[in-house]
Amino acid sequence: MHINWLGQTCVKLQIKNLKNEDAVIIIDPYKPTSGDFPRSFSPDVGLFSHGLDKAATLSQDPLVLDSFGEVEKKDAMIYALPGDDQSQVFKIIAEGMIVAHLGNIAKKPNAETLGKLNGADVLLIPVGGNDKDGLSPKTATEVATAIEPRIIIPIAHKCDTDPKALPVADFIKEIGLKPEATEKKIILKKKDLPAEETQLIILEKNY
Repeated sequence: MHINWLGQTCVKLQIKNLKNEDAVIIIDPYKPTSGDFPRSFSPDVGLFSHGLDKAATLSQDPLVLDSFGEVEKKDAMIYALPGDDQSQVFKIIAEGMIVAHLGNIAKKPNAETLGKLNGADVLLIPVGGNDKDGLSPKTATEVATAIEPRIIIPIAHKCDTDPKALPVADFIKEIGLKPEATEKKIILKKKDLPAEETQLIILEKNY
């Protein structure tokens, strides 16, 4: 599984199914008002945590999920769950791993949603907000602690498309974990996931 962070809450997952076929899932491809960002995408699946307003162009007629529900595409199971009043969250099961993407939530999800996300292998969590527009570093830490993932990847922190967000350093300080790596892309395999301790991985904005 390849994971890229494209700025704000936008993430690209490249996965393989049981037939060794590639599939691309793009999450939250919204058009930013500043900075560099692709003009269009050609994914197999497009996921939108807070509606289709200001969405980037998706070509080749992908499967789109922008409301609560579940879909399957190329052996990947995707669930859209309640997040908060302004955003839903996603649980993606692919390559034997569970990925949780928390959209742009601004408060801790309810107990039912947290229970469904508990024990996720990878948690993509917004960390650069103020609890009004995205999670603050402190609340993000509380949410990550509740979910207990194997790997935490912060998103929605300061970058050229989101210059007003808090820097990822604020979250690193709050959560108290030493980052394992700062990469432009990470490649994960189930057999390589940490067995016990939670890892913090920082991705550079890259597409």
